[in-house]
Amino acid sequence: MRNTGAEYASTEATPVILPEMAQLLPPLTGEQLAALEADLLANGCYSPIIVNEDMVIVDGHHRHELCEKHGLPYKMAVFSFADMLEAKQWALDTQKGRRNLDKWELGKIALKLKPDVEARAKEKLQEYHGNQYESGPSATLPEVHSAPVDTRKELAEAVGLGERTMGKVMQIDEHAPAPIREALDSGELSINQGYNLTRQLQEVPEEERENAAALAVELAKAKKEIQAFDAEADRRGKIAGLFCKAFERAVLLTPSEENVRIWVECTRMRTDEIEDSVRDSRELAEVFTTIADILERMLPVEVDIAEGGERND
Repeated sequence: MRNTGAEYASTEATPVILPEMAQLLPPLTGEQLAALEADLLANGCYSPIIVNEDMVIVDGHHRHELCEKHGLPYKMAVFSFADMLEAKQWALDTQKGRRNLDKWELGKIALKLKPDVEARAKEKLQEYHGNQYESGPSATLPEVHSAPVDTRKELAEAVGLGERTMGKVMQIDEHAPAPIREALDSGELSINQGYNLTRQLQEVPEEERENAAALAVELAKAKKEIQAFDAEADRRGKIAGLFCKAFERAVLLTPSEENVRIWVECTRMRTDEIEDSVRDSRELAEVFTTIADILERMLPVEVDIAEGGERND
């Protein structure tokens, strides 16, 4: 990839929208699109739209769409790419830093690159075989064997996934019923969960598989909710435990001058440590004062009937 240095204004040339490029990445959310639209309307299109030498948009589809919608001028910078695979890879690498793409989304993008990866591998294979016989075939030459292209590895590297994860994505894409794919798209299942369910459902008759998948997804969601509930209960228990321990230990302290002096002398506090303890004590006092204020607000409201039902503060 290289920047050719050529630029065109929107009044000088019309870019080409190629569906496989425009649909490579997930669309922006409504909130992201609204923010981009507001920025363009306020500041104009200050970043050029990237096109290849055939004027196909490689990066900037949303900006192009919004500029056309509002009649805003824009510029196009021409970049040169070896092929469409390199263009897609560059667009992905550029956008990954701007988007919070999860592993399943990256896996789906990788699957879109699969035809390009396989086509490039085929070209290299043909070129390899052709080079073997440039000087003419010979009966004494050994049979040519080229290493098979590891598509899974290529795709994994293209989007930054591990090979095993990419393999699971490929298995899901090939065998998973629709309910599992939908649950992955909505974030209700992880890749591991989707892969395991897909494997388990292989034993189910094909005509029953989709219904079984829907049930399995619902069970997985219920299990996830239970785990979340248990985790929240555990979190609440830990917080309660911390407060109990803090109060149990605090009430054991008798802050008399004699006791404080004993503490300082027995621990051989230096002057700087005494200063630190003063600050810590003040902070702890603020903590317990805040706790007291919150507890007071939680007390039942007393109502004095004789005063007409008004709160008795």
